[in-house]
Amino acid sequence: MSLLRSAATISGLTLLSRITGLIRDILIARTFGASPLTDAFWVAFRIPNLLRRLFAEGAFSQAFVPILGEQKANQAPEKVKTLLDHVALVLFISLLVVTIIGIIGAPIVVWAMATGMRQGEGSGFAEAVWMTRMMFPYILCMSLVAFASGVLNTWKKFAIPAFTPVLLNLAMIFACFFLIGTFTQPIYALAAGVMLGGIAQLTVQWIALAKIGLLPSFRHKIRDAWHNPDVRRIIKLMGPAILGVSVAQISILINTNIATWLPAGSVTWLSFADRLMEFPTALLGIAIGTVLLPSLSAANAKEDVQTYSRLLDWGLRLVFLLGLPCVLGLALLSEGLVASLFNYGAFTHKDVLMTQTAVVAYAVGLIGILSVKILAPGFYAKQDIKTPVKIAIFVLISTQILNLIFVPYFHHAGLALSVGLGATINASFLYIGLRRRQAYIPHSRWLPFFARILPALIVLGAWLYGAQHFIDWQMQDPNSLNQSLSLFLSQWLGNGHWVASSSRIMALLIVLVISAIIYFATLFMMGFRLKDFARQR
Repeated sequence: MSLLRSAATISGLTLLSRITGLIRDILIARTFGASPLTDAFWVAFRIPNLLRRLFAEGAFSQAFVPILGEQKANQAPEKVKTLLDHVALVLFISLLVVTIIGIIGAPIVVWAMATGMRQGEGSGFAEAVWMTRMMFPYILCMSLVAFASGVLNTWKKFAIPAFTPVLLNLAMIFACFFLIGTFTQPIYALAAGVMLGGIAQLTVQWIALAKIGLLPSFRHKIRDAWHNPDVRRIIKLMGPAILGVSVAQISILINTNIATWLPAGSVTWLSFADRLMEFPTALLGIAIGTVLLPSLSAANAKEDVQTYSRLLDWGLRLVFLLGLPCVLGLALLSEGLVASLFNYGAFTHKDVLMTQTAVVAYAVGLIGILSVKILAPGFYAKQDIKTPVKIAIFVLISTQILNLIFVPYFHHAGLALSVGLGATINASFLYIGLRRRQAYIPHSRWLPFFARILPALIVLGAWLYGAQHFIDWQMQDPNSLNQSLSLFLSQWLGNGHWVASSSRIMALLIVLVISAIIYFATLFMMGFRLKDFARQR
């Protein structure tokens, strides 16, 4: 099975996840708008997410997957199963302790995360504390989900891990419709939805492990698990990995904290902009990086530098081929994206403008964000986590210097711009590090590659510029294309707000479909073919 097909499978399921996530955020925007209460939810939701990325998907996966792949290739199945049992037990006990501490110390955690959210009625602080306590066990669920994902991906079962995030979004959508009336403060329903989603994700992945006979057992003694040599190796690797991931999460923590000192709604505007930026990040960066890591680890184990380099070439070429049009889409169609998706109900014209500026700022660093997802696994496959950590520390300092420069002028958008530029610095140093070690020796002819992409980007950019400026995305001009489309739909479907909303979504879909046709047709004329990227494992 080709890497491209595997990446396409993950991307397709991730797209489903992002679409349901988008529907989730549209419902949140329409129901709650951008206010201190929505800021409180996003702050509270970011805390378990931060820990999830720190302990589970971040440091744990980086340390666990390469060692698991090595054990799978070299050890008997019985020994591999024992390793899985021991790792699951240590992970569960460790995160259970973290969860209990987090629930008890929620007020301190919220204060540290959002010092600008001062205590007092209407500030959102009390609500953030309540929701933090409700959602803290989410980290326990997601740590075990990360464990299951690492096992399933190592066994080339990519579909289930890519699908399970959909369940979180569906649970939160369910909460928006059916749980709001259950709580005295309606926004608490979202926190309940997060926990339902975490339990659903864990259940589905645990069933998938059982089907391949790898469901972990918790009957071992914690002492035996702790003293397992391979578990100790994972813990040893997790040390620098936690430091490396924590550097990125500290940057998020600082940015969230800064945002709470900016005008009310800033955290929410950044969260919705981040949702749009996550589409290409997940569909390209995470999907390709997930597929690459096991293959890079195998190539490194064989000391096959040529295959290792060709794998990185393949990943980076896809990032530029598919990432650059995404940059243009976010930058040149930002108003259309934000207005069509979020400008309903309590989400106002001002909210659209504020979110739009953050989307444009994120677009500046999108290629850097995507490239990190490809280059960092190059180090993880070699079980070298210290180098990315050193680079991450430098990037953290650089990002905060950029915040000092940009936030006074661009406010919340300055935070997004600093994140993107910081990721670009990160990717540059990762690339330089791999080249200096001669671990990565590019084989592709990069200059002709970019020369063939450029015409497609120019044509696409011209189309998107016209769509952004000649379509009234917020439907304020009675003679606009959107209003005409809305009138046409009204004649067939009846009157109402739903018709106006549908016309904007339809216009956006038309623009996006035409954009894809324009870009890929131009690429075809420039000589690109799908088989050029269909790399085998």
